[in-house]
Amino acid sequence: MGLLRARHGLHAAAGAVMSVLLNASLMGSALAQNFPERALRLIIPFPAGGGTDLIARVLGQGLSGEIGQPVIIDNRPGAGTIIGTDAEAKAPPDGYTLVVATFANAANPGLKAKLPYDPEKAFAPVILLARSPNVLVVRKESPVKTVADLIASAKAKPGALNYASQGIGTSAHLAGELFESLAGADITHVPYRGASQALNDLISGQVDMMFATAAAVSSFLEAGNLRALGVTTAQRSPTQKDIPTIAEAGVPGYAAESWYGIYAPAGTPRAIIDRLNSVINKVLQSQDFRKRTEPEGLVIAGGAPEALDTYFKGEMIRWKKAIADAGIKPD
Repeated sequence: MGLLRARHGLHAAAGAVMSVLLNASLMGSALAQNFPERALRLIIPFPAGGGTDLIARVLGQGLSGEIGQPVIIDNRPGAGTIIGTDAEAKAPPDGYTLVVATFANAANPGLKAKLPYDPEKAFAPVILLARSPNVLVVRKESPVKTVADLIASAKAKPGALNYASQGIGTSAHLAGELFESLAGADITHVPYRGASQALNDLISGQVDMMFATAAAVSSFLEAGNLRALGVTTAQRSPTQKDIPTIAEAGVPGYAAESWYGIYAPAGTPRAIIDRLNSVINKVLQSQDFRKRTEPEGLVIAGGAPEALDTYFKGEMIRWKKAIADAGIKPD
């Protein structure tokens, strides 16, 4: 009798678990069918005016048109994207608050001894939007014409040259650190609070160079305000084929890239994640989105949420090693 009771209890417990899971699934599906019923908020952990801001705003406009609800842009700069990213981690897991993730999200675990959120557990991946090279640029009046010129100048006067970035831990910063390490050059890093101010100071001659995102510098290159010395990716950019890679221009093995993804808070129902993923994939494939962003050097990605998760984890491991190899101590 005791054994029968035990078996009955196990069956009852299993049935209860299945019932909870089924109810949760049905609730998630019902939520997704009605989602969204109000405005979405898209957090950008950078100031207005930079490349990430541009991409996010174009995405927001396309997304709003697809879902029939406003997409409110919320710029939350500071602390190398940590302030905006932490706001996302603490947002309700209902799909109404999203964040634009970038290279900095994968780099910060190697740069910071402690983060206010768990980078692997606090977020639910939605979609990898795009990848793009950074571009090593100097102002048009610069005497530096090539990567070889830059290396020679940096070695002749260690620490005299400097490079701007849109903040510590950003792609522009670590692209510079990787360059220093592989080229054996000593160049001073000058962090800013965003790309716009950094580029303004570069053009005015306050700083010497920048490993800027393609999205941030494309218009300046086109206008002739800046000169490109090389792209940071392993292969030449499909949209900037005349610019050599930094590896082929004199730094063998050099490779780094920017990327843009969308995350929701952990615990967001999978049905809502799938709904967002489906709609954003549609926006990415739209003629309007491609027309407005591909000239910025973007290679559109898209795909399932798992593609972003896999890519992010690989980048986090790679940059933790690169940061350690460069002798950068977590703070």
